[in-house]
Amino acid sequence: MQETSATALNDKLKRATLVEGDYSFDKVSEVITRPTRSTPSWWLIAFTGALSALTLYGVTVALLVYEGTGVWGVNNPIGWGYAIINMVWWVGIGHAGTLISAVLFLCRQKWRTSINRFAEAMTLFAVICALQFPALHVGRPWLAYFMFPIPNQMDIWPNFRSPLLWDLFAFSTYFLTSFLFWYVGLIPDLAVLRDKAARAGKKIATYLYGIFSVGWRGANRHWKNYERAYLILAGISTPLVLSVHSIVSFDFAVSQIPGWHTTIFPPYFVAGAIFSGFALVLTLMIIARQIYGFKDFVTMYHIDTMNKFLLATGTMVGYAYAMEFFIAWYSGNEYERFAFVNRAFGPYSWAYWTMFSCNVFVPQIFWFKKMRRSIVVAFIVSILVNIGMWFERFVIVVTSLHRDFLPASWGYYSPTWVDICMYIGTFGLFFTLFLIFLRFLPMIAISEVKGVMPEANPH
Repeated sequence: MQETSATALNDKLKRATLVEGDYSFDKVSEVITRPTRSTPSWWLIAFTGALSALTLYGVTVALLVYEGTGVWGVNNPIGWGYAIINMVWWVGIGHAGTLISAVLFLCRQKWRTSINRFAEAMTLFAVICALQFPALHVGRPWLAYFMFPIPNQMDIWPNFRSPLLWDLFAFSTYFLTSFLFWYVGLIPDLAVLRDKAARAGKKIATYLYGIFSVGWRGANRHWKNYERAYLILAGISTPLVLSVHSIVSFDFAVSQIPGWHTTIFPPYFVAGAIFSGFALVLTLMIIARQIYGFKDFVTMYHIDTMNKFLLATGTMVGYAYAMEFFIAWYSGNEYERFAFVNRAFGPYSWAYWTMFSCNVFVPQIFWFKKMRRSIVVAFIVSILVNIGMWFERFVIVVTSLHRDFLPASWGYYSPTWVDICMYIGTFGLFFTLFLIFLRFLPMIAISEVKGVMPEANPH
């Protein structure tokens, strides 16, 4: 009896298998690089759809530049609309990649190895989508250089007190660091692709992969320098998880508008960003896992762990929603109190309760292990979370502006077809880049997956 109990306890304490199935190192490389060797028909169909949406984005941006921001639904007093909503939403999605890659790497969480490359690429493409909007929503994109600290002959200096200028520094720093982190981690795998292309006699592919693998031969000195660089970049990237979305929250928190002027925004925005980022990683990872047959590398343990993160960050976001109402009541400020009552019961109550339901109620289903390990449930919840997080940004921006201090200034915001088409178009940009990544680069880190296999243990 005691032996049975000890065995059961050992089974519970035993670490989960991160790579299932019987794989040798060579077979791991073969399976993960398989998608880079041919172009399936579904990829061509998806890429055509993404390019169509990207073309729509180009047309709407051209119309915006030609006509001006009057083609958007912004009005008085709602001076910010879809542009700022979409910017905050996209940059929030980019947070999961840095968290999965850098923070979990520093915490020595080995389960990240099957999903970090996927999440890092998603981060880069989401930040590219977000970077479009600071230039576009100034109304005169040809004067966007005013956002940079470049002295010029007109003595026009940037306003360093503007949060939009802070956004530019935050986004560019985040993108550059994330790109370097992603690229350094990719170098050993690019060498694998180079060698496979050389054996297959593909001269152009061998040449291109050879350039970007920067002469990697897997020597001891190469691995030593690689691990040092990767660790340094992980250390640099970690503070960015907290700082970037905190700075984005300052777009709102440094104003005097009721509903925005609150100190809870930085941690609240960071938790929300990680929440939405993990949700989109889960959505795309489940699809890629099914299509490419990577079920042995992205196991149910990975999906279960990701769902636990969704549950934790969703609970944090729900706590922030409750604290906003408490602070509005406790402050005794009638304008602040009105702003939050108006959010929940005013003209935009439909948006508020959509947000609250998707972000707070829906993830609670993950308290149950059976639900966390259900592919269908995880997929549906991840989509609902991202819908809810988009509505969160909509509620923050629009409901705080549409009821001004003077009832004579009150208005109602409705997006135009240009707003909607630009938002759809950013998905075209994202998926165009993402599909190119899936086709030409390994979506799973080959060298890191090999490192967590039992064969990698010298003992």
